[in-house]
Amino acid sequence: MPRSRAHRRKGRPRRPIPGALPDDLYDYYTQEPTPKRGHPSSVSVETWRVVDDWPERVPVTEAEVDVFEAWFGDLFDELFGPS
Repeated sequence: MPRSRAHRRKGRPRRPIPGALPDDLYDYYTQEPTPKRGHPSSVSVETWRVVDDWPERVPVTEAEVDVFEAWFGDLFDELFGPS
């Protein structure tokens, strides 16, 4: 096997190529999914059942509270008043 073929890599390059990203990263998908063929599902939304099986009190750690306060503190102050 020639040396040049032995060292070729398949897949994505390891280093990003500068300027290769699209201008709008959210507008890259253009093809619509194809609809499924055949009969629609026999399961109807009206037959779904919602079950609330959470415990009355859900344990939360101090670290989780700190994360919510860091990210949503302004919103909490707006909704519930400053602490």
